[in-house]
Amino acid sequence: MAESTVVRRQAPPWTVPLVAAVAAVAVYLIGVAVGVDPEARIGSRLQAVSVPAVLIITLAAGFVGWGVRVLLGRVVRGGGETVWLVLCGLVFLGSLLGAATGTTAGAVALLVALHLVVAVIVALGLRRAA
Repeated sequence: MAESTVVRRQAPPWTVPLVAAVAAVAVYLIGVAVGVDPEARIGSRLQAVSVPAVLIITLAAGFVGWGVRVLLGRVVRGGGETVWLVLCGLVFLGSLLGAATGTTAGAVALLVALHLVVAVIVALGLRRAA
């Protein structure tokens, strides 16, 4: 019987923000398809959340995250994986303040789902990208 070895190759780090953006747009479109009106209150005005906004913010967060991950890998002894994951958790918790500004319960749920999906993909996708 032949023995098979599975070799897992990690995707390049630059793909992580792209995957996060595609996933975020998919979550957004599902939310809109089920009738959620994605709006957030910014001060005294309402701000519609759109596909371009989701793409731009997700890509920016992902690429900034990649830069921070590389920096942590160089500065923190042992590669900084634990520091990275703790930092991601803190940033995610902080981002929920923005998600809480949704104008309806459905909008808040959609924004929380968007933030969660992006946070998980970026945190886990870049954890070994140092």
